[in-house]
Amino acid sequence: MKNLYYFLALSMFLAFFAMNTAVHAQSEPVMYFCEKYGNNGEVGVSDRFTTGYLTVMVKCDDALGLKDVAIQFDKYNFRTGKFDYYKKFYYTVDRDMKYIFFAKNDESDLEFEDPGFYRVFLLDDDDKTVASALIEIIP
Repeated sequence: MKNLYYFLALSMFLAFFAMNTAVHAQSEPVMYFCEKYGNNGEVGVSDRFTTGYLTVMVKCDDALGLKDVAIQFDKYNFRTGKFDYYKKFYYTVDRDMKYIFFAKNDESDLEFEDPGFYRVFLLDDDDKTVASALIEIIP
């Protein structure tokens, strides 16, 4: 009985440690998508959309420390089994931002015209990946 008590206590301690680690796991930027970002926040968050304009969201626990960035789309080519460059849009953001949305503007349309699977990247000014995500565009 005494051994069972020690085993349960050790199990609870390990379970608490594992939960605590999982809760604080987001130290890197997370990218996701929505239909638009409005006064009440994100509208229509998903990873599957019909063709058209979308908003790319990036969220991080800490300031991203970025100024000049790009959002790049690579489209999956079923014939080659690889992602091919599709298009790229440039933005300027504040270095202290932790939560950014990238939407259609005068220079960037963020439009997915063709159905398919896309890999989307947030790139820094050296074209290094800050965050990425996959999205499916359907007809």
